Amino acid sequence: MAKITLVDDDENIVTSVSLALESHGHTVKAYYDGAAGLAALENEPPDLAILDVKMPRMDGMEVLRRLRRTSDMPVIILTSKDEEIDEILGFNLGADDYMHKPFSQRLLIERVKAVLRRAGIEGEEPQAATVADGGSRAIKRGKLTLDPARHDCLWEGKPVKLTVTEFLLLQSLAQRPGFVKSRDNLMDAAYDDQVYVDDRTIDSHIKRMRKKFRDVDPEFDAIETLYGVGYRYRET
Repeated sequence: MAKITLVDDDENIVTSVSLALESHGHTVKAYYDGAAGLAALENEPPDLAILDVKMPRMDGMEVLRRLRRTSDMPVIILTSKDEEIDEILGFNLGADDYMHKPFSQRLLIERVKAVLRRAGIEGEEPQAATVADGGSRAIKRGKLTLDPARHDCLWEGKPVKLTVTEFLLLQSLAQRPGFVKSRDNLMDAAYDDQVYVDDRTIDSHIKRMRKKFRDVDPEFDAIETLYGVGYRYRET
């Protein structure tokens, strides 16, 4: 099962969530402030991080912001704030899922299971594109190479670090170059049915993904926007 790092300053939540995760076979390490949590995530990267937003020394959004500079590990954000802007910010920073407190342990376990499944952990591969060269084999589209089994993305042979969600969105687009994928299509490719996201979340992921490719190649323009319709991959 998975190695999970939980960062939350609420001792009751840490105890209950840790017990729930461990009862499903996961190994949990817990930290009670953002700075300690970030250090642990960087020194001993787990399979999944669960971060509270409001914490001492460093809040969860800042932990996520710094983590995304070097890592694409799956991240679930926890918050007691029922504000849409916080959820949007979390997805903009690269969160894979988001849960509002209070939440049921059963729902958390299902969300954890879904994120791990999308990441290809727990013995399951991420959803793979159905293409002629095999479902989980490397996909080559011009300068792009995607390897779902290893979660590797290369552009002109150079690595591009993508989160699980970004990888699945790109895989869906690259599966059929030239064909338009609506935002609903992309939601279905990257999220389980239990997770609802709106159009702005997909747009935010695409924006972050483009920036990562342009850091490698300033001329990158393979992901096209068709306003009011969706996105498509243009093979270069």
